[in-house]
Order: sequence, then C-alpha cells, then structure tokens
Amino acid sequence: MKTEKNRIWNFHTDIEGEEGASGIMRKILAYTDELMVVENHFEKGAVGALHHHPHTQATYVVSGKFEFEIAGEKKTISRGDTLLKKDGIAHGCVCLEEGILLDIFTPMREDFVG
Repeated sequence: MKTEKNRIWNFHTDIEGEEGASGIMRKILAYTDELMVVENHFEKGAVGALHHHPHTQATYVVSGKFEFEIAGEKKTISRGDTLLKKDGIAHGCVCLEEGILLDIFTPMREDFVG
C-alpha cells in the first residue's frame, strides 16, 4: 500500500516501494504537509543525480557507503553519518557500497506523491 498523508501508524512491511532512479528503491514512510520521511535503498553504483529543490533535507545513513556532493564539496559518508541540505543547494551522490539513506524533508515533497 502507499502511505497516506497524516496516517499515524505506518508499518514498514505494508508500505510498497517505488523505483526512483536506476538502482534506487524509495519508500515514503510517513508525511504531513510540513514534514516527510523517506527511505531510499541504493544498489552499488546507483547515482542520485545532482539536483536541488525548495525543501530543507536531512539525510541519515542507515547503512552502506556513499560519495556525496553538496554545494560543490565532495565527501565520503557511511553508516551513522548525517547530512544537512538547505533548500536550493545542489546535491547528489554515488553509492559506493549498497546501502540505505533515510531522508527527512520540510515541507513534504509533493512531487513524490503526485
């Protein structure tokens, strides 16, 4: 099933994933108009293309290893690291070791549920 806005209980096993870019599976875990939590499963070599959007985004690395670029600066990150991407800042990544990123957006990403 797809997650619905403002749903209080969201069980991971009930939420359907959807393909994002090649090698990336996205699950929208919970959201309101003000906030959205998204889990992204990356295969090794998958690319989150360089982009920007009008949302502030925090990313927590659940597992894996990634090379991230934020505002022209590149760093390698892994499990337990957290990134902050303010609205309008260009960012993207390459997955170096299969992994999961947990993204929190404010406000929610309407383009993810449209």
